[in-house]
Amino acid sequence: MALIKSISGIRGTIGGYQGDNLTPIDIVKFTMAYVRFMQEKHNRKKLTIVLGRDARLSGEMVSDIVEGTLMGCGADVINVGLCTTPGTEMAVITHKADGGIIVTASHNPREWNALKLLNEKGEFLNNEEGRRVLTLADDEKFVFPNINSIGKVIAREDFNPIHIKQVIGLETVNTEAIKQRRFKVVVDAVNSVGGVVIPALLRELGCEVVELNCTPDGEFAHNPEPLPENLTEISEVICREGADLGVVVDPDVDRLALVCEDGTMFGEEYTLVAVADYILSYKVGNTVSNLSSSRALRDVTVGKGGEYAASAVGEVNVVAKMKEVGAVIGGEGNGGVIYPELHYGRDALVGVALFLSLLAAKSCKMTELKATYPAYFASKNKIALTPTINVDEVLREMKRRYAGENVNDIDGVKIDFAENWVHLRKSNTEPIIRIYTEAKSQEEADALAQRFIAEISLLCNL
Repeated sequence: MALIKSISGIRGTIGGYQGDNLTPIDIVKFTMAYVRFMQEKHNRKKLTIVLGRDARLSGEMVSDIVEGTLMGCGADVINVGLCTTPGTEMAVITHKADGGIIVTASHNPREWNALKLLNEKGEFLNNEEGRRVLTLADDEKFVFPNINSIGKVIAREDFNPIHIKQVIGLETVNTEAIKQRRFKVVVDAVNSVGGVVIPALLRELGCEVVELNCTPDGEFAHNPEPLPENLTEISEVICREGADLGVVVDPDVDRLALVCEDGTMFGEEYTLVAVADYILSYKVGNTVSNLSSSRALRDVTVGKGGEYAASAVGEVNVVAKMKEVGAVIGGEGNGGVIYPELHYGRDALVGVALFLSLLAAKSCKMTELKATYPAYFASKNKIALTPTINVDEVLREMKRRYAGENVNDIDGVKIDFAENWVHLRKSNTEPIIRIYTEAKSQEEADALAQRFIAEISLLCNL
């Protein structure tokens, strides 16, 4: 059991002891701290906060506690109920609310839940803001408002149809071309809110939909992270149904994985690459992904006449870099597409609509489209260190050893070699170093990872 307090929110397992898990008392404590922070930020007591949740088994319980706490702290609530993370973000923007809380643990297993905290722009709090919330959570000197100043629920609404309409209304979404193709799409939504939203979006786009794990009851049919090893069922269904593609989302629908017509993985890394290829055909511009994402985005961007920039890992860091360089598209290699024309947040609905627009324009199969992109292969590993080893010192030594290469140290150490790269990062929650590599073959990527694992192990006498 665990409770992880970070700048991006509060996540933990349900049940157990207070302070060690996400218990009702912890939910109240951190919701109260968030309200206090937002009152400080806006310099007023009265706030309007949007509240949404995914379909986790604990979602209704956690959401009810958050709603009551928000009102008890004097905030009015717009409760959008069962809603995706990007949908809740869009609800904050649409309603011009002061902030938002999303009750979701994203791709974590069923026993987990979390509070994801949004600002008035529908974006995640930055590092400084997140640290302030954590500080306020430890300050017990909070005076709750009296009966005349408590908050109320000012709306309960289904925001999902509004979000779908906003996505389809984008100029770059070619609805007519998609409808003409009449794609047959298998959807695996791991029995969360995506099972409501993604089929509805696809049907609005004229697609035939085969639903797989689309009952939003929180009983995850498989490990909810959309990785190839968890997606064997949809591959079989695609081949059996003669479908054009498969769409897979995580429980809160901010990550998008695609499966080809032959049941092979299009690759989470290539979700963003393909969408960027499409957007850059409309408008030459810059792109951004994090340091652990595929080099393929850089190649496609440069080939289209734009410039590529890398950020530290984490959505808030990607968004900050996108704003800095004026990126027209960005995201993360885990299937997270961020399209600023709608909002600065990872959005699988936007990813689906833009990808289908591309596939319709190309008039080709998924496998044929994938073959047009630079082929890279990734290897993701980690090495456990003893608690007495200073991870920062290990990373500094690796940077020193490879000073003659192209090194980026904004988030750990990334070493860009001519034909491949390695990214070394320390975990924020345990004494490990994550070792991500990418190369032009799987064997080369695996070998590069093992080389650095061996080098670090020797350095640390492991």
